[in-house]
Amino acid sequence: MADVNYLKELFSLDGKRAAVIGGGGVLAGAMSAALARAGAKVAVIDLNPAAAEARADEIRKLGGQALAVKADCTSRKDLQDASAACDKAWGGTDILINAPGLNSGTPFFEITDEEWEKLIAVDLKGVFLACQVFGRGMVARKNGSVINISSASSGPPLSKVFTYGVAKGGVNQVTQFLAREWAADGVRVNAIVPGFFPAEQNRKLLTPERNAQIMAHTPMKRFGQPEELLGAVLWLASDRASGFVTGALVRVDGGFSAMTI
Repeated sequence: MADVNYLKELFSLDGKRAAVIGGGGVLAGAMSAALARAGAKVAVIDLNPAAAEARADEIRKLGGQALAVKADCTSRKDLQDASAACDKAWGGTDILINAPGLNSGTPFFEITDEEWEKLIAVDLKGVFLACQVFGRGMVARKNGSVINISSASSGPPLSKVFTYGVAKGGVNQVTQFLAREWAADGVRVNAIVPGFFPAEQNRKLLTPERNAQIMAHTPMKRFGQPEELLGAVLWLASDRASGFVTGALVRVDGGFSAMTI
């Protein structure tokens, strides 16, 4: 017979305070809602204030506690202000999800300095800054879980997404460097490495030809759905369920990374 209380004890986030960078998006928005349903108070942080407020309002309607915060992930001051808002509302942050995302399919020789700098700023610098800003309080309190959202393009490299892939490879490095640095301080740092989950940032790249290539390299022969990332999120967020897990790159990709010829 299923022991519901055991499962609740293992995965409950009651009393936890979460900040989700990029929380107004499709995938990170689903993560925000999942954290709230597990009991966490959630700050939905996004450059688009309307998207952040819509997701926060959805959480409130479900009976959860949510705060919508406008912030540019490439701005240290914006992130400091967002962290201060979390501190004022709830006294701190225990869980940080870094899910900013910007992609481009520009051929290598056509990538401009402006495009390179913009993608690196959003996809890598934003993660670095958020870890610095929110991680400081976690280290001081000797507890916390950072979950960075990487990508299948982080390695081995995928075609057509050069700058994005370089940035996400950097996210993996940030994850494992900080896992080493902060382990003794009780702060766990892990990354989820999704396969192909169609969202606004990558939909324009999914041409029929590209779709065929993806399906040929994905043993499960389909795209992922946002809710299929949530088990990994709740597992990594829970100190009870994943208390000895840090520095992990958790692949949720339908077998993409296991496929050869």
